[in-house]
Formats: sequence, C-alpha cells, structure tokens
Amino acid sequence: MILQRHEEPNWLSNTWLVAAGRGEDALLVDAGISGKTILAAAADQDLKIKMILLTHHHLDHAGHAAAIARRTGAEVVAHEAEIPLFGRVAPVTQVVGDNARLTCGGLSIKALHIPGHTAGQLAFHLEGVGLFTGDTLFRRSIGGTMAPGHTTFADLRYSLLERLLAFPDDEKVLPGHRLPSTIGEERAKNPFLRVMLGVDPEAEETADLGGQEIKLVVWARDYDGGHKAWIRRPDGSQDVVPGSRIRRRP
Repeated sequence: MILQRHEEPNWLSNTWLVAAGRGEDALLVDAGISGKTILAAAADQDLKIKMILLTHHHLDHAGHAAAIARRTGAEVVAHEAEIPLFGRVAPVTQVVGDNARLTCGGLSIKALHIPGHTAGQLAFHLEGVGLFTGDTLFRRSIGGTMAPGHTTFADLRYSLLERLLAFPDDEKVLPGHRLPSTIGEERAKNPFLRVMLGVDPEAEETADLGGQEIKLVVWARDYDGGHKAWIRRPDGSQDVVPGSRIRRRP
C-alpha cells in the first residue's frame, strides 16, 4: 500500500496520493498542491493517477485539480452540492452523494457527506487505510462554519459526532490540513469534541466578534498554530470561527 501526504507550504493543506502498490492506478484525495510535485511523486512509484477525490471546492483543496486532470485524464469526483461552487477551478466529471462507492486500482472507497464547513463537504473512507476528513476534523481542531459555501454549526456537529466519531477509535484520521491522528486520539484530546461530548464543561469567557458580545464556548489551538473558537451569540446561534476574528477582553 502506498499512502503519501504532500503538504502545500503556504496553505498547509494536504494532497494524499494513494495506491494499492507500485505500478498501480492511483487516486488523489484533494489537489491543493502543484501538479509538478504530485506527478513527480507518482512517477517515482510508477503510478498512474486515475481519480481525484475532492473533499470540497476551496482553492487550497481543489486549486490544481484542473491542471492535474488535463495532464493525466483522471476522473474528478465531488459532491453534487459543491458543483455550483467550483466554477472553473475543477472540471468535475463524476458527481457522488452520501455512501457512494468508488473503485480505483483495486481500492474501494466510500464517500460520506459531512456538511458544515461547506454544503457538499465529503469524507472518504478507505478500509484498512483511514478516513480522509477534509476540513471537518483535524488533529486537535475542527472545521469552521463561516467559510465560503458553509452551512450550519448543527450540520458540523452532526457530521463530527454522528458520522466521523461513529468509526472505531483505531481508525486513522487523514485530515485536509497538517498531521494525521486517530478517532480515539481526537475523542480523547480534541478540545472541541470533548466539550461536544460533555467530557469538559463549556468556557465562561465572553469576547467580541464583529462588535457583538459572544460567549467563547471553546478557545483552542488550530492546525496552523493560531487559534480557533467555538462561539455562541446572545440569540443562541453558534459558529466555529478563526481566532483572528475574536477580540478577547483583558
């Protein structure tokens, strides 16, 4: 089995190169890194890229899909809800929904619809390899709900607790940014999940978001070394936002 993580240095986004073995047909999960880099990596293992699985439409995950597809003839796969958001970024050739099954080079992949960060956010499960979680679950952090194409905090929470945490603790988490983890590690150590699961209490701090007083339910490190916040507004609405948008009080 070949599983390579290629990180784009500016966005810290992952493009995953996956194949059953050397000389086989291969797939990519996301395409945020340059075609030159990923094609060289594939050539080194004598791999032919036949499929590009896109977790969502954001440029740091899909920005090089069109160029890679032109060079390789690969199928480009995404959820139907993302199609209007891609524009010319990625020429999607196969539209999938929840629980769709895909095959490539002897690999069998299941697509899971996990909205929240975007309407058509997908995770991809490859049995025996891991769970590609896109921008929904990271090592010690979770996805935001105020990026372009987002849905709701309720969607994100459901996707995390009912879809991703339904996998066993030893399932590998292969996120859209930075380092891998496991479901068990995140269940035990992810500050957002610990509060969602009722293991830890909510914080009591108030802060400012765009001139409005909000409650900081969780304030924690994000994958990029900055911070991320789970916030609740006075009307009860909630979001997960970058820490840079929060003004904490002395």
